[in-house]
Amino acid sequence: MSSSKASACTAILLLLLCLYCSSILVGAQDDFITNPVEVTALRNIKKSLVDINKNLSNWNRGDPCASNWTGVLCFNTTQDDGYLHVRELQLLNMNLTGTLSPELGRLSYLQILDFMWNNISGSIPKEIGNIKSLELLLLNGNQLTGSLPEELGFLPKLDRIQIDQNHISGPLPKSFANLNKTKHFHMNNNSISGQIPPELSRLPMLVHLLLDNNNLTGYLPPELSELPNLLILQLDNNNFAGKTIPDSYGNMSKLLKLSLRNCSLQGPIPDLSRIPNLGYLDLSSNQLSGPIPPNRLSLNITTINLSNNSLTGTIPANFSGLPLLQRLLVANNSLNGSISSTLWQRRTFNATERLILDFQNNELSNITGSLNPPSNVTVRLGGNPLCRNTNLVQFCGSQNESDNDIPTPTNTTINCPKCPTDYEYPPSSPVPCFCAAPLLVEYRLKSPGISYFLPYKDMFEEYITSGLKLHLYQLDLASFQWQKGPRLKMDLKFFPVYLNNTDNPNVFNASEVRRIRSMFTGWNIPDSDIFGPYELLHFTLLDPYKDVFPTSSNSGLSKGALAGIILGAIAVAVTLSAIVSLFIVRARLKDYHAISKRRRSSTSSIKIDGVRSFTYGEMALATNNFDSSAQVGQGGYGKVYKGILADGMVVAIKRAQEGSLQGEKEFLTEIQFLSRLHHRNLVSLVGYCDEECEQMLVYEFMENGTLRVMSKDPLSFAMRLSIALGSSRGILYLHTEADPPVFHRDIKASNILVDHKFMAKVADFGLSRLAPVPDIEGVVPAHVSTVVKGTPGYLDPEYFLTHKLTDKSDVYSLGVVFLELLTGMQPISHGKKHCSRGKYRIPIGYDLLNARPSMAEVVRELENIWHLMPESDTKSTEIITSEPVKEVSPPSSSNMLKNPYVSSDVSGSNLVSGVIPTVTPR
Repeated sequence: MSSSKASACTAILLLLLCLYCSSILVGAQDDFITNPVEVTALRNIKKSLVDINKNLSNWNRGDPCASNWTGVLCFNTTQDDGYLHVRELQLLNMNLTGTLSPELGRLSYLQILDFMWNNISGSIPKEIGNIKSLELLLLNGNQLTGSLPEELGFLPKLDRIQIDQNHISGPLPKSFANLNKTKHFHMNNNSISGQIPPELSRLPMLVHLLLDNNNLTGYLPPELSELPNLLILQLDNNNFAGKTIPDSYGNMSKLLKLSLRNCSLQGPIPDLSRIPNLGYLDLSSNQLSGPIPPNRLSLNITTINLSNNSLTGTIPANFSGLPLLQRLLVANNSLNGSISSTLWQRRTFNATERLILDFQNNELSNITGSLNPPSNVTVRLGGNPLCRNTNLVQFCGSQNESDNDIPTPTNTTINCPKCPTDYEYPPSSPVPCFCAAPLLVEYRLKSPGISYFLPYKDMFEEYITSGLKLHLYQLDLASFQWQKGPRLKMDLKFFPVYLNNTDNPNVFNASEVRRIRSMFTGWNIPDSDIFGPYELLHFTLLDPYKDVFPTSSNSGLSKGALAGIILGAIAVAVTLSAIVSLFIVRARLKDYHAISKRRRSSTSSIKIDGVRSFTYGEMALATNNFDSSAQVGQGGYGKVYKGILADGMVVAIKRAQEGSLQGEKEFLTEIQFLSRLHHRNLVSLVGYCDEECEQMLVYEFMENGTLRVMSKDPLSFAMRLSIALGSSRGILYLHTEADPPVFHRDIKASNILVDHKFMAKVADFGLSRLAPVPDIEGVVPAHVSTVVKGTPGYLDPEYFLTHKLTDKSDVYSLGVVFLELLTGMQPISHGKKHCSRGKYRIPIGYDLLNARPSMAEVVRELENIWHLMPESDTKSTEIITSEPVKEVSPPSSSNMLKNPYVSSDVSGSNLVSGVIPTVTPR
């Protein structure tokens, strides 16, 4: 066998080996693949983040769903489009910085978006409003700034929005009144300003409205009382200067907690006795005046805080006999009269219950009844006239004890061997010496309806374990701590169930770990009326559970996939015995190399900033796999399809076909030119695709197609003139405003596109060339010497003969386009040239280079003609520019130095529209 034949066979074998192993790998992953739009989006999302701990390093390999990218959870089955889709993005507490990418809006099937407890800055992308499937938006605990996007108010399935503990500013969008399924507004601890929109009263499902610690002003909307399911209204530390608490708030039949602390409120306290289950009332640190309403509050009340106001009158007798009361705080008011000892005498306390009665700094003169409260009761009377009574000294001195309850340490001493690292003995295990590996959960009650936790500890443990469907002994409430808010942070440990057999693993199985975590991250534990809303701070996996969720160190390939590759390699190795049969494909080897070379060249060449790159999958998805019904045109380069991108943008996709008249160079040229050319009369480049031996250019979609088609339609003369003027301005921009200037070189009717408003835009820059520039001595060539390219019929005869390309070559081609626009006839039809001097009496200036006008003169003459048109005709045409005609003057020397080849005595810059397109340069 010759050396060349051996090399060919080796190359083929290597190729087949790769292809075969790839097929085995895909088979090992059950042929599941993530939607390519979402794959691209995820990669762009990562680019916007700074991943200090490398938690997302496995986002660079494999398929997101098949390779278990960190924090990416997918649906288990494909959707109607045949792809897997991302269901959850769980990036809780990963020490991420950077910003949130607008590409999040492309995860169109996403249900949970969780970036809690990172250090992400920047604003919330409005594109999140495109995720119509989103149920949980969890961005709390970051450094986000800017205002809340209106677009978030149009998420039809949103259940919970948590943006608390950021730096969000600006007003609450009125669009939030459209969130008909949202139950939880957690927006506290930001800088949100302005008036609370009364329109929020339309929200039928809202249960928690947490807006404390913001910069809200204005008034308290009385309409909020119309919220049919509101349980918590928490607006502490805002500034409703001089406003009152609406009386209608006494009609909130389901309210459990009303907290309006430090809001600069005035006026009386409304009668809240009609709220049957009110458990927590905090109106402290305002300027409220008048007496305390005498009617009895709910028997569920645990906390009444009216301190630091200007209240007068006596302490109502109805504060006695409240069986669950933990705090009654009325310090720093102007209350007078007596205090009744029935406040504590009518109560029976267990060992963990406490009652704080703070009456300091009022005008109270006496205590009636017993002066010996039980040890569970703390009475504070300092700063009142009654403290002149020496019998009350014990209640009038300084009392520095903490109001917060402190957990009592339990004796956990057991006579058992020491457990291995990451294992411990569950305190409530049904059997002794049962070492087990716990799950560690940092958990916080965000707005509890109690002031002391110990009396409710057993109730909480029953609540959380039943919500998780665990046995009570599987929970150890290791510690708890009251925090500012007030909020209650807890450290929870969950232990595996004890199995009475020799195979007891002492650890949770992987599915149980995932289930428990999803119960927290998906907020699937029902809220409690007593404990209120909760939040997950951290879910820690000890070493026994390190493989349950993918980490940055995990391979992107599963064990099954690796086994498939090995088997595939073995199978291919067996085929070596049939090496002779492979010579059949030798004839195709050359084509394969050519394709590979083209692919390598294109990949290495296209690195243009600001130009968007699409995958082949995105293009296929946009065109329904290039269905013939999506095709809107065809030329020498290939076919043109109408496509709809994942974000809803309508585009035109020009797909090259193998052996097209344009090649790699033209493909790159068009991308490079359009990436820096921006004018309203030039078609905008959206992006490109250069993948899988495919080359595609993606443009803005032009509804009325090409001028080749338009010129045959019964358009008015004003419309035709308007189209001529628009295309002239586009070419004038190329000649005089582009830096450096450009010669188009292929102006023809099929390269002039028309949008839905009949605005003309010049397209197809695959043959364009840069204009000549001064050499090292400042001498400017009069032309560009180049191989002749263009379209017969539109091609400048002088350029064809001399190979010298100038701006006048484009002028000639545009003149032919104008004739076609006027007559509807093509310059060449059935091999016959119509646009000849004899046929249409073309002025000699269109054949002789020096006599042709410049583009500046063409635009000026067309504008003059336009302004001679009857006003009734020009008004019917929408796209003509509105700015006035400017005086034109000879160009300055500096202008000539910038654009030295312009063969005219007028400056084109004075005739350019100057309108910057709304499409951001890519």
